[in-house]
Amino acid sequence: MAKRDFYEILGVSKDASADEIKKAYRKVAIQFHPDKNPGNKEAEEKFKEAAEAYEVLSDADKRAQYDRFGHARGNAGYGGHNMNMEDIFSQFGDIFGGGGSPFDSFFGGGGGGRRRQRKGSNLRIKLKLTLDEIANGAEKKIKVNRLIQADGVTYKTCTTCQGTGQMRKVVNTMLGQMVSTTTCHACNGAGQTIDKRPPGVDNSGLVSKEEIISIKIPAGVSDGMQLSMAGKGNDAPGGGIPGDLLILIEEQEDKVLKRDGNNLIYDLHISLIDAALGTTIEVPTVGGKAKIKIDPGTQSGKILRLRGKGIKDINGYDTGDQLVYVNVWTPKKLTAEERAILEKLRNSPNFVPSPDASDKGFFEKMKEFFN
Repeated sequence: MAKRDFYEILGVSKDASADEIKKAYRKVAIQFHPDKNPGNKEAEEKFKEAAEAYEVLSDADKRAQYDRFGHARGNAGYGGHNMNMEDIFSQFGDIFGGGGSPFDSFFGGGGGGRRRQRKGSNLRIKLKLTLDEIANGAEKKIKVNRLIQADGVTYKTCTTCQGTGQMRKVVNTMLGQMVSTTTCHACNGAGQTIDKRPPGVDNSGLVSKEEIISIKIPAGVSDGMQLSMAGKGNDAPGGGIPGDLLILIEEQEDKVLKRDGNNLIYDLHISLIDAALGTTIEVPTVGGKAKIKIDPGTQSGKILRLRGKGIKDINGYDTGDQLVYVNVWTPKKLTAEERAILEKLRNSPNFVPSPDASDKGFFEKMKEFFN
């Protein structure tokens, strides 16, 4: 089933500001929140759908990627499709002012609140790819230094917030009790603090470790595109949600083929003789070679098309072509004999371009030159 447009889900236009997106998500989240729709599976799905849309559109890099490539993703995607309910509620600290749920701060009472999980920081790397890897997709193994939970670290429930990660304040007003919720200053919303840690481990309880990560690159990526691997960034203190690994694609320039969108361009240089008489020539393609026919009388500047020999569209819709630009090469240095023959050809009426001239005499004189 095709995914709905993220802007449509939140009910905003594609040029909506970050503040407009945030307000729209808050409205949808309240409408379909599980606390307001107990047992309603349809509402729960819409709630998750809105969370995924906000997770992408609230991030400038992910939004730019989505605007350009839509829902295209593989192993390296936006990350939102891996979200669970804990991930979603972790967003509410920014949206609803620090609480685990909007209903904890809007209504007095109401379930005691959810502990807000911290999320680890993201890691960013640059990945250079050849044209062949871009055209066919690739699996790359890279070394990454990640912050991970240190062995031997133990945690205890935060005594300040009693493990909720929140500080609640009740204010009596003429309209009744109003409850405000803020993040606990002692545990930063984690609900727990470090109890024991081995020597050399700092207050975060994390240590740096080199890991080898396998990255599957889908065919059709382009220079400047950013992919995301959810959960492959730094761990969060206290067993929170790991950050993401952000991969910036750098396309290495190919010495032979040039890329133009999903098409590839090859500059073919042929002699004046081959252009006049015609020939068959082998040209390079991604991962191989192909034979093309040069028709007699081919003019410089003609473009030949090799269908399906370009780059596969990242959305999987189509594959580009390879365009062969024909350039007729003219020799700069001639022997005396060659110059004399060409002088004779220049006097031939068939040698001078004319819409009424026949090519027959020209071809015959060229054959005599090589005999």
